[in-house]
Amino acid sequence: MKKIILIFLLIAKISNAQTKITLEKALEIALKNNNLIKNEKLKTDYAKAMISASADVPKTNIFGEFGQINTNLNDTKLGISQSFALPTVYKRQKNLLLEEYNAKVLLTNLKEFEVKKIVTHLFFNFLSLKEKEKLLQQADTLFSKFFTKANLRVQKGESNILEKSTAETQKTNVKIQLKQLQSEIEMNKLEFQLALNSEQMFEPNDINQKATLIENKISENPILKIYQQQKKIFEAETAVQKSKLLPEIILGYNNNSFKGAGLDDAKRFHSAQLGLGIPIFGGSLKAKINASKIAVNIAESEYQTQILNLKNQYDKLLVQYNANLEILNYLETNSNKNSKTITDVANKQFINGDINYLDFVILVNQSIAIQNAYIEAVKLLNESVISLNYLNYK
Repeated sequence: MKKIILIFLLIAKISNAQTKITLEKALEIALKNNNLIKNEKLKTDYAKAMISASADVPKTNIFGEFGQINTNLNDTKLGISQSFALPTVYKRQKNLLLEEYNAKVLLTNLKEFEVKKIVTHLFFNFLSLKEKEKLLQQADTLFSKFFTKANLRVQKGESNILEKSTAETQKTNVKIQLKQLQSEIEMNKLEFQLALNSEQMFEPNDINQKATLIENKISENPILKIYQQQKKIFEAETAVQKSKLLPEIILGYNNNSFKGAGLDDAKRFHSAQLGLGIPIFGGSLKAKINASKIAVNIAESEYQTQILNLKNQYDKLLVQYNANLEILNYLETNSNKNSKTITDVANKQFINGDINYLDFVILVNQSIAIQNAYIEAVKLLNESVISLNYLNYK
């Protein structure tokens, strides 16, 4: 029984083994493995295969007749005919399918873009959570020592039960926060694993805790490109509808027998056919053309609206970014460097009896709050950077 338990523990340990991974490698794995991206690529392959179907030639008509076609004697007649559109029609149909294929490519790029944003967000969120975990672990160690000292002071009669209760409460609160945070870390790791779609467990790891802001390139945003492409599709559709007003070419060949009327010696007669298919009733086609033109104008209007929306989003995000950057710089310059000093001095003064337990708790919590504020500032700055990069298309 003990051996079985050990085996299960070993399997669990192996399954939980995690490999440290950088953001660049994580993005590479996600783009390779993500099922949503794979599905979009299959749709792109389908659209590419459909381009070859642009020359959609109608079916060939083959017919035969037998009976009293010309006289009271039985004759046979065989024929074949085929209609063709003008080369312009096939060219425009191919262009439409090509534009639809390009739209699928852009949708794949957009899906890759969205996956990269998700992975990047989870990556830096994990780093932030781990920093908070370190902070709480330090606080847990500090308050555990405080509780031990307070307990000894009570035993020696140097303090009352209130100091011990306060120390125990602080220690318990930190442990509860640590447990909650570790649960959040595990959830983040599971979401990260899902985004990478890999059987191997990975854990984000990077020396740099801050995301890098790229230059402004909103015009390259894949959402805008999709709106632009939609306009091209409607323009190509309009051209296809116009081409349907062009005549079709009809070619045919007939082979007849004519018995009787002194023609018995001539067994077969041949004839060729040349004709045009003209859309005399073109009202429906003209309505479709007008509808396609309206669709082009709608696509252009939506494109312009989307440009304004993205620029507005960018301006608002830039305001948030500058505010978050200012706060972070302030914490790095003024408050953050003092937190360690506060903790060290408070600990020494409490040991020496220069301050009471209440002052000690207040000072330590103040130091923890400063460090936590810095971690939060980095997190908020990263979120601003990731959102700006999403608009800038990275």
